Amino acid sequence: MTRAPALRRGVLAVAAAAGLAGCAAAAPQGPAEGFTAGASQQAWLEACEGSRDWDGPGPPFRIHGDSYWVGTCGIAAILVAGEEGHVLIDSGTVAGGQVVARNIEALGYALEDVEILLHTQEHFDHVAGIGELQRRTGARLLASAKATEVFETGETHPDDPQAGLHEPFPTARVDGLVTEGQAVRLGDRTLVPIATPGHSAGALSWQWSECADGRCLTLLYSDGLGPISADDYRFSEHPAYLDAFRASIHKVRDARCDIFLTPHPAASAIPERIENGTRLIDPRECARFAGDIEAMLERRLAREAESAN
Repeated sequence: MTRAPALRRGVLAVAAAAGLAGCAAAAPQGPAEGFTAGASQQAWLEACEGSRDWDGPGPPFRIHGDSYWVGTCGIAAILVAGEEGHVLIDSGTVAGGQVVARNIEALGYALEDVEILLHTQEHFDHVAGIGELQRRTGARLLASAKATEVFETGETHPDDPQAGLHEPFPTARVDGLVTEGQAVRLGDRTLVPIATPGHSAGALSWQWSECADGRCLTLLYSDGLGPISADDYRFSEHPAYLDAFRASIHKVRDARCDIFLTPHPAASAIPERIENGTRLIDPRECARFAGDIEAMLERRLAREAESAN
């Protein structure tokens, strides 16, 4: 693919998200003929063999249309390919980022054609490799306000329930802010951000449309949302954060999602769904996942109340 010079100068439309954009008119250059969704998903399942290793190498696979899993066995990274460049969401760890880079190239795409980097949760296991990928691709990193502070320092945000748990990771340059209600556009690709704080303070989820094989489907790549924290953190002592957390769960529950994905594949039963031959298509998965997270949060709050007595 020949890069349009204007893109490197930062021409990026961020417009009000009244709805999802239509599908790309033509497939970009990339995977070789015969790269089929079912076969490659199965190849990933067999290569990973139930592994949840964050850095475990597994082959890339087509999710639907021109959206691809390029992450590891245990951590997601999603490539959304387009005619005027590609969008990459998440990187995995520093080591996992190397797997991501190799998987993008294994698909037949050039790293320098990645124009935009995005994130879900701003924890090291999902974004520590973004700085190196930014250097190798030259892409622009767009982040939520609180995640911006994390990328600039490499340290967990003070408002994060996991503050103090993680070692610093390599920093990255943030080139623009992501705001809920403002779609990120690159050429004919549109990704809608959904603010989903809870598991991390600046977490985002992403929704977009993909068309292939006569079907246009809505993909939702949701933050993992698990109520995990440092030992001395109490969600019940942070009512505003808790309200935002609950709102995040409800947003995911109510979202349209023909294909549902999460940063940890096990959280959205990706191996089981591939094994069952659904090609990851199940519009009920958002509500199931949100219900599980809501139950986890309520159990956590009950333990906090019990320990306070």
